[in-house]
Amino acid sequence: MGSEVLFLESLRYMPGGVNSPVRAFRAVGGVPVFISRGKGSRVWDVEGREYIDYVGSWGPLILGHAHPRVVEVLREQALLGTSFGAPTQWELELCKLLVEALPSVEKVRLTNSGTEATMSAIRLARAYTKRKKVLKFEGCYHGHVDGLLVKAGSGALTFGVPDSPGVPEEYAGLTLVVPYNDLGAVEGAFQRHKGEIACVIVEPVAGNMGVVLPEKGFLEGLREICSREGALLIFDEVITGFRLSWSGAQGLFGVMPDLTCLGKIIGGGLPIGAFGGRAEVMDLLSPSGPVYQAGTLSGNPLSVRAGLETLKVLGESMPYGDLEALGKNLALGLLELFSEKGIPVTVNQIGSMLTVFFTEGPVKDFDSARKSDTRLFSAFFHAILKRGLYIPPSQFESWFLSLAHTESDIYMTLDRIRDALKEL
Repeated sequence: MGSEVLFLESLRYMPGGVNSPVRAFRAVGGVPVFISRGKGSRVWDVEGREYIDYVGSWGPLILGHAHPRVVEVLREQALLGTSFGAPTQWELELCKLLVEALPSVEKVRLTNSGTEATMSAIRLARAYTKRKKVLKFEGCYHGHVDGLLVKAGSGALTFGVPDSPGVPEEYAGLTLVVPYNDLGAVEGAFQRHKGEIACVIVEPVAGNMGVVLPEKGFLEGLREICSREGALLIFDEVITGFRLSWSGAQGLFGVMPDLTCLGKIIGGGLPIGAFGGRAEVMDLLSPSGPVYQAGTLSGNPLSVRAGLETLKVLGESMPYGDLEALGKNLALGLLELFSEKGIPVTVNQIGSMLTVFFTEGPVKDFDSARKSDTRLFSAFFHAILKRGLYIPPSQFESWFLSLAHTESDIYMTLDRIRDALKEL
């Protein structure tokens, strides 16, 4: 069966025909591509069409699809057992690796998703500070936690529904929202809510309104304000952790949060999340302390071993300079192609992440990101999809490169985009 037939049947059994809104093609029109397999930098749909993949399961597949070392440990673990609900040596090994790699982390708690990680980190911050309010940034997405679905990015931004029905106003009212990269607005919020803000949660490099980089001094300013005002600083590194550097965005920028949330890469593409930070804060968690958090499948051996092997490959090769060069070559090539065509775009790129915004830019926050021409993006998306390039079906997402992508892939991608631009 082809994608269209499968999608029509999916509509009978799943809301919108998908199990996560970002998989839908509603923002760009048409029918979602149903993927049957992946290998290296490529995926194939159910009809056998091949694509160069820049989605990478939305970020975690930094080694590419079906890396042989990851496949081998999964095969080995499946034969030993898939779940125990009991401690294993593998989860200890993963937690030790996370503590060694991330400079701000002394203790870690594994979860099943990034959403669980951010939800739990905020609960912990509230308990530690004995305060209720949370400050977040417009366009930053931290999972589908009730109190954080306020001017969120990713799917919420794509569909124009920044506040989800079903979230009580009283609960959402505990969340303060200010523009990304605006320290003045952060200062103002702390002055208006003196002694009430438990934490500031931020994507150190935003990836859910498209890639938006922190301006010079922004992260440093957040650290200073939180320290001065007695609030905890939470870095949501679900996307950036182990992707931008071995020590994440915090290591790359040299700014240490109090708590860090992780996901995606540390499971090698399997479901997982984690949060960690200073021991005095983390020890408030049950069973050491009174803050309850639990998960029957937390530290699942399949996810843990896939993540461990992924991180071992990264630790052995330290490929971040090569990924930066590859990302920069793609970004510069895209800018040249669009300039030749006379189509104004802004390309934000850092390491192996980039976004092509269909606006003159610069794009530095939620307001400048949403000036993008989403209809032109949709036309571009379909023009390159039929030429075998698979990118996120949303203007407001990051493209991801992997170690499996080559210079040849980049040249091929640019050639196909050059041809596609003839349609726009």
